[in-house]
Amino acid sequence: MENKLPKRSEVATELTWKIEDIFVSEKEWEEALNEALSLADEIVEFIGKVTESADTLYKVLETYEKYSLKFHLVTGYAFKIRDVDTTSTSGQKLYSKAMSAEVIASEKLAFMEPEIIAASAATIERFYYEKPELAKYKIFIAEIRRGKEHSLSPELEKLLAGTNELTELPYEGFATLSNADLKFPEITNEKGESIQITNGRFVPLQESKDRALRKEVFEKYYETFGSFKNTWAVLYAGQVKQLMFNARARKYSTTLEAAVDSTNVSPEVYKNLVETINDNLDKMHRYVKLRKNLLEVDELHMYDIYVPIVKDYEAKYTIEEAKELVLRAVEPLGTNYVNLLQKAFAERWIDVVENEGKRGGAYSSGVYGVHPFVLLNFNGTLDDVFTLAHEMGHAMHSYFSNEGQNFLDSRYKIFVAEVASTTNEVLLMEYMLKNARDNKERTYLLNHYMDSFKGTVYRQTMFAEFEKTSNELAESGEPLTHENLTGLYLELNKKYYGEDMVSDELIGYEWMRIPHFYYNFYVYQYATGFSAAVAIAHRILKEGETAVNDYMKFLHSGCTDDPVSLLKIAGVDMASKEPINSALKIFERVIAEMEGLIK
Repeated sequence: MENKLPKRSEVATELTWKIEDIFVSEKEWEEALNEALSLADEIVEFIGKVTESADTLYKVLETYEKYSLKFHLVTGYAFKIRDVDTTSTSGQKLYSKAMSAEVIASEKLAFMEPEIIAASAATIERFYYEKPELAKYKIFIAEIRRGKEHSLSPELEKLLAGTNELTELPYEGFATLSNADLKFPEITNEKGESIQITNGRFVPLQESKDRALRKEVFEKYYETFGSFKNTWAVLYAGQVKQLMFNARARKYSTTLEAAVDSTNVSPEVYKNLVETINDNLDKMHRYVKLRKNLLEVDELHMYDIYVPIVKDYEAKYTIEEAKELVLRAVEPLGTNYVNLLQKAFAERWIDVVENEGKRGGAYSSGVYGVHPFVLLNFNGTLDDVFTLAHEMGHAMHSYFSNEGQNFLDSRYKIFVAEVASTTNEVLLMEYMLKNARDNKERTYLLNHYMDSFKGTVYRQTMFAEFEKTSNELAESGEPLTHENLTGLYLELNKKYYGEDMVSDELIGYEWMRIPHFYYNFYVYQYATGFSAAVAIAHRILKEGETAVNDYMKFLHSGCTDDPVSLLKIAGVDMASKEPINSALKIFERVIAEMEGLIK
């Protein structure tokens, strides 16, 4: 591991994404921005007349689709420029300009949805008869009208639209502080090399065999976050308060209800997940006890949670090796899927390595009419290989959804998003386990599988419970101080990891570093998505072509139905507890196999 990160300009071109596939120049970006604003002005001409006739409604929606797509390209380009180098003022300026313009346009167009909602059901049905072409927008219209009881007057909708830019500020503050301003100290490894701690390097350093190094990194990393504890609390409280404001403005009883309704999912699905996982914490505690025994430590600490529990075995991968593994793993999904993945690898859809100022973590961003873009911070660990599989699952989902639907119907809900990504992870794990060369490699992989359940089901549900409880505290009038937030997080950590884990006081600061807490009740969908993905992947491996055809139909479906109904296409019913309980049975089976292998 090198000490210093390369500057963005020093990263090899083949390791960067081909951003010019969206716009070849900033000038072209500016032109697209102006076109989007002009399209918004065209729609404004229909104020008070949106549902005057079938032809008028069709014209408005046709123009709105063009406008939305233009802004989709404009903002997508801007935030990608920003994310690869948050220290660059040019990237920040592009993003700020795009968001400001979108807020202005949104204010202008705030009349559109209320007018569509105000029309009677009979009128809308008559329009479909009078103009069959309007059927193209039937799903989009239905989604707008679904929120009828939470819609406001045109004047209030315009006022609320003007707050959109303000609601982004807590996350913008978090991202800037975390990625650009936060400076971590250097540590010296066992070889005497000086290494700078970064967000991207934290987990790889926590996988070190050197326990003293892990402890030092853990302490210095969280102490750095803790030195801004009041600032983090203000930022997170700002996030919760803006959610409360919007929930109340739209006549929801809670922020949770408002959040899940935006994805057409019942709050009971969220609560059911938290309850089901809390009923199954014994499996997580069994995992923690196994880890403690395998590491042969008197006390298991939070800085021991990432180190592989298979001693004298270390796997490192180049990005090319990682790509090859993923390609082989997804072969059960068919030639079309594999060929598209090869195209993505060959044509620079991925931004691979960490550089100074680059946003931490990983994501996939589908760009309609172009192709998806995937951001990684690849360091060569097994986790990084699975992250590649995960993000390419998102990318393929976006590609197929865009291929199968018009722009307005292509934007699948978050609830189903994590299914496609995690299905790839499960397929990769099953492939690697099947091809393990010996018991040592198998135990190494089983450790990773257990860690996937720990990280994706239990940890994300713990995050979800933190988010739910902290929002409830704020809604009851409790101030979200750093003491309250850190205390809550520490207690949850103790509950989820159990008595065999020493919940070090510094782990109470972990909430400060989680970007997803600014994504509005997002994280629970990792756990529900993982559960669904386990079922789908095993069905594909067992049934073959029939299951693959169902799965591909699901990937092409965009947002053409509610998320629970769409997942039924792929053979999973997330309205029941069964997928979660089934996933946890596999977790228990993996733990038992690991216990048997190491006896």
